[in-house]
Amino acid sequence: MNTEAVVMDQRKRIHPSKFMLWVAIGSIIMMFAGLTSAYVVKRSLPGWATFEMPALFWYSTAVLVLSSITMQLGLQAFRQRERSKYRLIMGITTLLGLLFVTLQWNGFNQLWASGITFAGAGAGQFLYIIAGLHAFHVIGGMVALIIMFLRALSKKRRNYDVVPVEVMATYWHFVDLLWVYLMVFFLLMQ
Repeated sequence: MNTEAVVMDQRKRIHPSKFMLWVAIGSIIMMFAGLTSAYVVKRSLPGWATFEMPALFWYSTAVLVLSSITMQLGLQAFRQRERSKYRLIMGITTLLGLLFVTLQWNGFNQLWASGITFAGAGAGQFLYIIAGLHAFHVIGGMVALIIMFLRALSKKRRNYDVVPVEVMATYWHFVDLLWVYLMVFFLLMQ
């Protein structure tokens, strides 16, 4: 095989980090599909109690969608090697992620105060489990965002490997879409 053919073959292959991310996303999708399917089946049981979605969840959804947009803008800035713009946008994305977490926390506190608890029968149990698992994935994304932001601030790093930023962007967009799916799901099931 000549050198040009080897280079073309390598360009067609998916990067191992991206491959692992897609495997993880597939697993996460299956987990949430199973949980939402169980919700649909269980809601026909006697004594099933429903809940009303707190307004804060709408605000947090808007914040998360906005953070996905800024994440994409950050990826574009990184690809164009606009380091100062990338730093600023990653800082904004990180702050939006923290705002999402804060709004979610306050929304769940409102639910808890209204009597929708994990111990009650019905939708509350599923909501806390499903949203808790989503929160786990958001917190993992937040840790990665904070690390990427701190790396962007570092004067020492001059690495322009776009793969970590692409992986983070893909993951963050996925977490965003997952939350939008969950919001729509819970609204339709009420």
